[in-house]
Amino acid sequence: MVSAGDFKNGLTIEYDGSVYQIIEFQHVKPGKGAAFVRTKMRDIKHGGIVETSFRPQEKFEQAHIERNEMQYLYSDDDLYYFMNNTTYDQIAIDKDVIGDALKFVKENDSVKVLSHNGSVFDVEPPINVELEVTQTEPGFKGDTATGATKPAIVETGAQVNVPLFVNIGDIISIDTRTGEYLKRVN
Repeated sequence: MVSAGDFKNGLTIEYDGSVYQIIEFQHVKPGKGAAFVRTKMRDIKHGGIVETSFRPQEKFEQAHIERNEMQYLYSDDDLYYFMNNTTYDQIAIDKDVIGDALKFVKENDSVKVLSHNGSVFDVEPPINVELEVTQTEPGFKGDTATGATKPAIVETGAQVNVPLFVNIGDIISIDTRTGEYLKRVN
């Protein structure tokens, strides 16, 4: 059991018949009345955001989330296939559960598959990935202003804004959380 006064960002709790992850929280002590905890939570199974307040002494059951390292194998229509690297068991996950999580992930890359009570609800890609630029316009000298960027398509089909000096065939590092260009690798 965890009390509302002990909330931390990223904590998962069972509340109101569902499982929520704390996105933001704030301890509020008004001039009059009792203190309370204002929270912003994400429903991990349905993706909705809920804002609510709790008394600091309210208690909640902590939800245990399993994070399994798996290898992304391939996609077939609306299903994505993953393999557990230790047991070699394969699972298929529906496209609706995946969303944009695999936007920067190639086949055979490792990802973390998140589940609660055996039900998969999300896939976490690695934080940084290195991908080849397959399509972009050439950058011209004299075209540069501070921080000028251009769109580029990487080998997974995702679009990223890159500096003007990046060309087709370059390997670039991308932050998968924000989709931002980090650096040129080669």
